[in-house]
Amino acid sequence: MALLLGNFLSKKRLVLPAFLKQNFQISQPHHVSRQQSFVTCHRLPNRIGPVLLWRNGSRYICFNTVVRRTPSRDTAGAFTRCGPFHTSASRRALPAPLVWMVLKPLQKLMAIILGRSIRKWWVALPDNRRQLLREWMWHRRWRLVAGAGLGLVIMAILLLTHLDESPLTGRTRLLVFSKENYMELAALVSQEYMEEFAELMLPECDPRHQVVERVIQHLVQRNKDIPEVSEIDWTVHVVQDPKVNAFVLSNGKVFVFTGMLDAVTDVHQLTIVLGHEMAHALLGHSAEQASLSHVVDLLSLILLTAIWAICPRDSLALLGHWAQEKLTQLMFNHPYSRKLEAEADEVGLQLAAKACADVRAGPVFWQQMEMRDRLTGELELPQWLSTHPSHKNRYTQMDRLIPQALELRASCVCPPLPEADPRVVFSVSVHILLENAKKQTKAQSEREPKPRSHSPAPSLPTAAITALTPQPTALTSDQENKMSVLDNSSTSLVLTPDETDSSDQKVPCPS
Repeated sequence: MALLLGNFLSKKRLVLPAFLKQNFQISQPHHVSRQQSFVTCHRLPNRIGPVLLWRNGSRYICFNTVVRRTPSRDTAGAFTRCGPFHTSASRRALPAPLVWMVLKPLQKLMAIILGRSIRKWWVALPDNRRQLLREWMWHRRWRLVAGAGLGLVIMAILLLTHLDESPLTGRTRLLVFSKENYMELAALVSQEYMEEFAELMLPECDPRHQVVERVIQHLVQRNKDIPEVSEIDWTVHVVQDPKVNAFVLSNGKVFVFTGMLDAVTDVHQLTIVLGHEMAHALLGHSAEQASLSHVVDLLSLILLTAIWAICPRDSLALLGHWAQEKLTQLMFNHPYSRKLEAEADEVGLQLAAKACADVRAGPVFWQQMEMRDRLTGELELPQWLSTHPSHKNRYTQMDRLIPQALELRASCVCPPLPEADPRVVFSVSVHILLENAKKQTKAQSEREPKPRSHSPAPSLPTAAITALTPQPTALTSDQENKMSVLDNSSTSLVLTPDETDSSDQKVPCPS
């Protein structure tokens, strides 16, 4: 190792730097070999230190050095100690979807500020400067068009490189956020839900919790050939809440509200509903929908900036901003969400068919929901304004999928279904109930001949939901071992003792 340093030689006496004296033992200088423009220092025997080359004008002198092996106390201790050492705890970065959700309002705010600043800058320009700027842009219009086209090409390449294939349906989709990122986000969201519903969670000994637990485990057991099903650890949480709702997070956390348990008629409908929610998690619909929303929001930032830059007043810009958001929802977000719901209905029906559920009960459930909304007076939005398909379109689409689901069910060696079709039973029940309501209304009008102004339309009793649902028919012995029956008196689901293996026992309630 040769070090070529600056002039440290005086005319008669050699002066060495202090750091060299502290760390190196300097030997006597010796000769050098010079060939043309190259200078070579020769290492003397028994010298293991670096070779130093000094220059003083036209003179070159070589020094052989020896490293002083007297390290400081701290350094020696640090390198000679053996044993474990401690490092700082690793900090995991926030999931990308969560960061995007946090920065989403900030991005819109920055776009508004940028557009408003451009508008104020343009208004403050003199007329001659505006004309010069217009001419400058016109002369370079092709360059600007080429730059915009290049940007579109780059964006298209980025989108094409993020295309993915749906695991169960094989559909090509855009996936900006990975499944791993959404698993981390699902863990955070599940913790928030656990804290939010901590006081409303039903204990594991509750019969309603045990029903949902057994249905989920039965679905998982019958669909374990699907890798996405067997890789997830499914956990059930039942929340005491009258809302008719249920959802499954990407990490397998199942949340079912008691209002949903009251809305379903039997275990077949519950299996189809839970299969629908499991399909959302298996297909990664949350990551897919967030990816599309992320891309659409980034593109809408350009339009939002243009709106605030072009509109002459803030009030008009706010109106344009509102219209832009509504158009984005109606043209992109809502149709895509309805598409994902329809796909989850199809896959969920297949999961329920492999679990030997009566798939014919699926359309009946959505017919019950439609009737329930009518009885309770809830206003049903048009489908193009909603993120979910309408009840009518939902049970119509599901009814078309029933033959295929029945074939899949038969291929899974399931017990035969009863001859009574729940769809026919429901239609007949609705027809008979409406006829009885008409007769009752006619009889009341005959007893009261006086005309009534603004008489309200005859309404069905609230308990008609139970009457409209098909009653359980007599099941075979094989079906009693696989399925559950509905206890109509208490409107709760009851499982037969032989529905699961002996290892899957009910959790006893604490005394």
